[in-house]
Amino acid sequence: LKMSWFWLYLALHLLMATCLCHSVKATTTSSQQSFKTDLFNFYHSLILADGKETTIHLLKDIPKRYYFVLEESRVLTPFSITVTPCDVPIEWSIFVYKSPPGLPGKATPGDHDTREVSKSQKPPSIVSTIFNYKGNSVETYMGMSSHSALYLLEFLSTERDTHITVYLTTDTTSGHLYPELPMDPRIDVIGIGHTTVTLTWKHSPSVLQHRESIQYCLLVNEKHNYKSLCAAETAIRSSGMKLPPTLALSLSPYLLEPQQVMILSNSELSIINKVSSGEVRQVCMGTKNTYTVPSLSPSTQYYFDVFIVNLLTNASAAYTGTFARTLEEPEPKVTELKDGKVINVVLDGKKQKFYSLQYQARHKKIHFTFQLCRGQIRVHITRNGKTVASENLSGLRYFSLKGKLLDTYLVQLRSTEESNSSVKVQASPHFHKPLFPLLPESLKIKSFSKLRTCRSVTIAWLGTQEESKYCVYRKRIEEDQIWRELQSADRCSGPESRHKSEKVLCKYFYDLNLQRAVTTETIKGLEAGTFYLFDVYLFGPSGIPVRYHSKVVKTRKKC
Repeated sequence: LKMSWFWLYLALHLLMATCLCHSVKATTTSSQQSFKTDLFNFYHSLILADGKETTIHLLKDIPKRYYFVLEESRVLTPFSITVTPCDVPIEWSIFVYKSPPGLPGKATPGDHDTREVSKSQKPPSIVSTIFNYKGNSVETYMGMSSHSALYLLEFLSTERDTHITVYLTTDTTSGHLYPELPMDPRIDVIGIGHTTVTLTWKHSPSVLQHRESIQYCLLVNEKHNYKSLCAAETAIRSSGMKLPPTLALSLSPYLLEPQQVMILSNSELSIINKVSSGEVRQVCMGTKNTYTVPSLSPSTQYYFDVFIVNLLTNASAAYTGTFARTLEEPEPKVTELKDGKVINVVLDGKKQKFYSLQYQARHKKIHFTFQLCRGQIRVHITRNGKTVASENLSGLRYFSLKGKLLDTYLVQLRSTEESNSSVKVQASPHFHKPLFPLLPESLKIKSFSKLRTCRSVTIAWLGTQEESKYCVYRKRIEEDQIWRELQSADRCSGPESRHKSEKVLCKYFYDLNLQRAVTTETIKGLEAGTFYLFDVYLFGPSGIPVRYHSKVVKTRKKC
């Protein structure tokens, strides 16, 4: 006869009564002792759904119980239970109440974990423990039964609050919820570079059967390997991230957090999470089983995990993770700096590599000059291996350093933008003829709104105590060209790069009182309601110009 709900109700009461009256000879394991002590909570146990993955939240040191019933059958009924810890190691057990003794079953092997499976040769008992496990691996128990039986699963977390997923199925013939792993689930490292690692792994049998609904996802991080995708996502969230569920799996257009970057190229989705312990990348590449991870840091150890994912159910299985250390970056080529010689350096923003210049001092006082032409640049100067200066360059910058004869200076330059940057560099003794003219406190050009007319604008700029030549240039531009003109301007280029028609005037002036070292100029002959780009060039004794910051002014439409 099939087990009825009435029989189940009686079985629960009989189970409690039997244990409370000590009529059953119990084993001395801690799991069974805990089971007996808390039998009154049986009423609060939940039914574990068959054929559905169930998410269970566990509070620290508070056990949680689920049960399911197998009905009597003329043939053996197979069943399996898969438990996936999503964070810390947990303890879980399977208890059974049945009328006939014995229940054949076995557990799949796991690495470095503990387990107990009761043997059918033991004396029969009404309540018996058939499985114990403690660890954080994905573990599956497989069993068979031909008798009416009630099974109770108990889960416990002793470290902290956590959550797990549990999958029970009694239908092992209609397919698997989880994708299948190959016989050899290892990830092989087949290539290591300074910034790349190439991986390969054997195809999952599920890919061959369900290519359209199966894909591989790769997780890269600098901390450790993860035994499940559930554990990986939990770790990312605990780092302060707000990761949408199954973000890397469903490929849905979620709104990312500020710490996340999404990259979609060549049908591959990459999600880069900036966390305190380094970058965490999720890459889904379809059914390709070879992948080269790009843009890694040199001389850094990375951990790689591959997950085979069923897109229809979001269920996944983990390959055995691996790790690799990228190669050390080769020593950069060093260019020698010579006294008074100007070197123009162009830096590739995409590669983010340092450009190195070396200078050996022939005098105690050394003068370094940097003129930023385009982009943004970081400069780092060391003397005999010790840092003496490090900062971001802006416009024109001087460093006057004092040391000893034959000191070795190393200048390292790096673009801080993805676009290319350029800079002019000069090293010379302190008393050497200066490359650039004496500069004012500010290189900004000021315009006077109240003095604007339909046909003219008035601009002003600061001068110095040294008599110098100043040349003014103007250029008519459209409104949608302003940003591009200002961003792409080469601040090292001189008037020779300008069209002759753009020249307005050249003048000399200076003032020994810096408070009065200001000059103004009214530019006439302009068109009404039009944008103009104004530039001022300052020439010193060497003849090399310094360009003031460009200024855009619009004339009045009506006067």
